[in-house]
Amino acid sequence: MPSDDFGPRARPARPDPGALLLCRADPGAVAPTACLLRDRVLLTSAGPRWSVLVPAGRPWRREGEPVDRVATGWATALAVGAPWPVLALWWDADRAGYTLASGYRRPVGYIWLTDGTPVGEEEAMRTFAARLGLDPAADLPLLEALTRSGPGFGPGPGPGPGFGVDARARLDGLLAVLVRAGVDLPPGLTPGESVDRLREAARSRPGVQEIREPGRAGSPRPASTLTDPGPGSPGTAGRGDERGLPGPLLPYAGSPGARVLALAQVVAGLPLTAWGLRRRDGGWIASGTLLMAHGALGLLYDLGRPRD
Repeated sequence: MPSDDFGPRARPARPDPGALLLCRADPGAVAPTACLLRDRVLLTSAGPRWSVLVPAGRPWRREGEPVDRVATGWATALAVGAPWPVLALWWDADRAGYTLASGYRRPVGYIWLTDGTPVGEEEAMRTFAARLGLDPAADLPLLEALTRSGPGFGPGPGPGPGFGVDARARLDGLLAVLVRAGVDLPPGLTPGESVDRLREAARSRPGVQEIREPGRAGSPRPASTLTDPGPGSPGTAGRGDERGLPGPLLPYAGSPGARVLALAQVVAGLPLTAWGLRRRDGGWIASGTLLMAHGALGLLYDLGRPRD
């Protein structure tokens, strides 16, 4: 049974900015890619083949930086380096919304004002449903209800009168639809909570991993690497786990696969940075620069590595 500390409670009228990143992959597959963020995050399971990342750094964003820009930058940086989509849920005192990033495709998102007024395009919900493979007959009407003003939520598996109408209730309605796709957020990891409370809830989860910049002195290793070697550990990379799933780790440094990945990161980072410069958007610039830097470091390591 979950602790009462993370049970239902009244939400603050004007919440502090916060964000959650949902990845459509198991934690073992997400952990290596999460290092691309070069920031501290907590990683835990969020349902079958889903994971959730929670900001763990202090501060986790620069003062005055819009939370949607940070969340979008993180989601984009993760998605371009992975074969699975990343959904960023974010909120602040005035708005709430989501951004879905998937590969090299343009991210899609939607925004609600704090009172629930929709300010996005309805087409975004159709794109959202298509990219996640949701049922166009059963799920899409529930998503489209979230784009209409006024009461439109209710109890059961999707939106209806029981959910309320404010921005955070709209995110709850979105998550209610995603339950049908396997999303099961742990207790306490709820849109509208403060980042401190999200961290507290994530740290209480068994098997939670803290991810930091790779190679940083004193960086704790993921919980899965602190136990005896087993499926999915470095010694078994690529051999799969007991369920027959692919091994989660990225190619070894210095291997041909690592060189290809590093080059792909540089190539992906260039257009992202250029796009950010044209739009004067710090989130895109940061994502592109991060990818290029990570890829360049990999290429430099490979060039300086002694050949057999």
